[in-house]
Amino acid sequence: MAESAKPLMLVAIDDSEHSYYALDWTLDHFFVDGASHLFRLALVHARASPASALGVAGVGSGDFLNSLISDMKKSANKTVEKAKELCTKKKVENVQVEVMEGDPRNVMPEAVDKHHAALLVLGSHGYGAVKRAVLGSVSDHCAHHANCSVMIVKRPMNMPAAK
Repeated sequence: MAESAKPLMLVAIDDSEHSYYALDWTLDHFFVDGASHLFRLALVHARASPASALGVAGVGSGDFLNSLISDMKKSANKTVEKAKELCTKKKVENVQVEVMEGDPRNVMPEAVDKHHAALLVLGSHGYGAVKRAVLGSVSDHCAHHANCSVMIVKRPMNMPAAK
């Protein structure tokens, strides 16, 4: 099957161990070295908007806002580079990478539509019912709003966090 004819798997990444575990698990199970892959792979990172980072504090000086935007871009680049390094380490090439601005709950379904993804993969933070109700769950929101199948990858409880 020609590479462009393969369905797209979109993996949501952020700077959490849960996200990197989900990417690692996906690479190990769907992109085995030397095998013919069933999917094309895209990574999408949702970078917070400067307005959301400022919150109710309002806009400060132009210098502060420029510094904030610069720091947010550096953080997003660091997250993306770490994910790309993991793909390279697993010998997965031709990975599309995109950073989109906004709340991940909205960005991921938008990215699915934009890229016509067949599958969205997300890591699970493993929040309990109370934390999930207070903080919200990106994976739960995407499971209900993304126009494709959604796979939520949970790290086994007995597996220690990566260092």
